[in-house]
Amino acid sequence: MNISNISNPFIVSKSIPNELFCDRKEETATLIKQIENGRNVVLVSPRRMGKTGLIHHLFRQDLIQERYYTFFIDIYSASTLQEMCYLFGKAVFERFKSKKAQHWESFLQTIKSLRPAFKIDAFTGEPSFEFGIGAIERPETTMEEIFSYLEAADKPCIVAFDEFQQIAEFQEKRTEAMLRGMIQNCANTSFIFSGSKQHTISQMFHSKARPFYQSAQLIELRPLNRDVYADFATELFSQYGKSINRDVVNQVYDDYNGTTWYLQMMMNELFSLTPVGAACNITKLQTAKQNIIDIQDGVYRTQLSLLSPKQKQLLQAMVQEGVVKSVTSAAFIKKYSLDSASSVQSALKGLTEKALISATDNQYHIDDFFFAEWLKNNY
Repeated sequence: MNISNISNPFIVSKSIPNELFCDRKEETATLIKQIENGRNVVLVSPRRMGKTGLIHHLFRQDLIQERYYTFFIDIYSASTLQEMCYLFGKAVFERFKSKKAQHWESFLQTIKSLRPAFKIDAFTGEPSFEFGIGAIERPETTMEEIFSYLEAADKPCIVAFDEFQQIAEFQEKRTEAMLRGMIQNCANTSFIFSGSKQHTISQMFHSKARPFYQSAQLIELRPLNRDVYADFATELFSQYGKSINRDVVNQVYDDYNGTTWYLQMMMNELFSLTPVGAACNITKLQTAKQNIIDIQDGVYRTQLSLLSPKQKQLLQAMVQEGVVKSVTSAAFIKKYSLDSASSVQSALKGLTEKALISATDNQYHIDDFFFAEWLKNNY
């Protein structure tokens, strides 16, 4: 790819071309090894560490593109098997519709439960996928048909389910057992299950009482190496006729604990603030951070308006405390004049479900660094 067409090389909201992808060589090689040896994988890390980007990077590798069909299904927003089935079926159809006619004709013949949903454009002859989620009347049957189609494909398939822990919250309580039964019979398809709720997804694959127990190899995605990212950032600035002090990159890394998305977001803004021929120094950090927070102001105000008073009080306490080991401890409740332990626990549950608070190593923190800074500035 010609990166000269990209005005800002620190990409945060689109698929990142290999030339602008930072490191992850070891993780990519490990994923390829697992797939090549027929092993399913659980990819786990806190949110915004780069799981999704790594999966797409894996799918762009020459070996993977030549030998496999790849499918990425984000089920973060799904709350039922029906919704997951819709996302899965659409992803498979979109992947094959541009192939030879026999691919989608075979798809049509195999996915019988959705046959009325497929249309052929009278002018182009192209197939289209025209149905809503409500058209999936028998999601378990449709899911079986999709797996059957992948098993009959002329190349091995790789299916990545992003935020896979969501199935534990589905209305259909047998979803885990049902999917496990289907997946364990797949010989032509490998699976990557990625998740950011580490405790939930760890239980799914490590508890003897759960259907997916020991059915996949666990890979924990950790922060990028600090020096490697500093080399990466300074080199990109240089390629575009700019420069950045290495201490600035290191400061950004430390401020956001090496979390990939925040690194990229800050470097993207710092890059935009630095003219060609100029140097980016540490004085630009506060401006860059404030610019990002200002853009999100409306989103953050909306998020806050949807919270209960007790949830807001707990958030404010956590902003002041930073990282909290025991949210329901008497000392923490007294220090911030919170209500009873039970009401704090209820508020914590609500904030966790809204993905505003996360737990890492049994310590609670506000999930979004920029949101935490916005709360400090405004409340």
